[in-house]
Amino acid sequence: MKKRDRKALISRVKKVVIKIGSSVLTNEYGELSEGVFDEIAREVSRIKSGGVEPILVSSGAIAAGMKKLRLGEKPKDISTKQAIAACGQSTLIWYYEKAFSGFGERVAQILLTHDGLSVRKRFLNARKTLFTLLRMGVIPIVNENDTVAVEEIMFGDNDNLAALVTSLVEADLLILLSDIDGLYNKNPRNHSDAEFISVIEEIDERVKEIAGETLGKTTTGGMKTKIEASKTAAAFGVPTIIANGKNSNTLSEIFSGKELGTLFLPAKEKINARKHWIAFTLKPSGEIIIDDGARRAITSFGKSLLPAGIKEVRGEFEVGELVKCIDEMGVEVARGLTCYGSDDIKKIVGAKTSNIEKILGYKYSDEIIHRDDLVVISRMGI
Repeated sequence: MKKRDRKALISRVKKVVIKIGSSVLTNEYGELSEGVFDEIAREVSRIKSGGVEPILVSSGAIAAGMKKLRLGEKPKDISTKQAIAACGQSTLIWYYEKAFSGFGERVAQILLTHDGLSVRKRFLNARKTLFTLLRMGVIPIVNENDTVAVEEIMFGDNDNLAALVTSLVEADLLILLSDIDGLYNKNPRNHSDAEFISVIEEIDERVKEIAGETLGKTTTGGMKTKIEASKTAAAFGVPTIIANGKNSNTLSEIFSGKELGTLFLPAKEKINARKHWIAFTLKPSGEIIIDDGARRAITSFGKSLLPAGIKEVRGEFEVGELVKCIDEMGVEVARGLTCYGSDDIKKIVGAKTSNIEKILGYKYSDEIIHRDDLVVISRMGI
């Protein structure tokens, strides 16, 4: 990508989600560095004054809690992490409150869980709240609600959360700030000959393979989760920049159009907001094995899934839950919201639509999954 092209891309950004990792907020001992918050506030305030609406997704609650409780090592069990996050959350937001007030800005804390966003009504309510805050000129600071999230409903990392928030607020750009300059062809901490990659046009298997884990004292995830987040944003038609938040003026330089960090371009085929919610926010409850005819109808012709194309049902799920559609080779083809529960689908496997009512005694729909509720995974690369 040419320099002028990146500058043009940045010039179109009106709303940005900025994820700030624990590695940016902490010092070499894993403790929060108060001066960093002042730098972030200065940079974000400058962006806001330029007409861009910023939404922050911040890590750091556990790091703040560890310092308050004088702990030297991050625990592994969920309940202890929750307790530490509860101790640190107030400190974290106080640092942001203090830093931004110095630039005349107001902030609001938003705590989310995956479980909350998986309910469409709650998803829309959260979006409405964030939009209202932006209209009021308030800078939202989002974090996972660590104190109530349990393992099965956790986002798992704030990179993933930031990507979901990008869809939630319909942002134009996602920036992931960490303590690394961007993506290299190999881990630069272990290989002196590692080469920096400025632009990624498509996140394919090669890109996934070179994204190694880089865990620290207080961090979760690494480059792998950043690649996953970039892919989620790309499916929504949003570019992502991974850059080093430890350097001064990183955000200002990004918004000046400077070739800083690794830019991940958006997918060529964008999906709408609702289908993005289906594909990336919800968690599958079961699987439906489909035959080759159903696979072709779904992937090549954009058709709905009918009972005639089903070979097997795996798992227990209710009407309206998300399921995976797996082909006969074991490859996930699509995922979508079912019109029938697993017990009913098992009874009509392979049946014609005209026989659904005869078999079940009633009929909700001709389709098992309507095409409007179906997302083709091969196009999204999930």
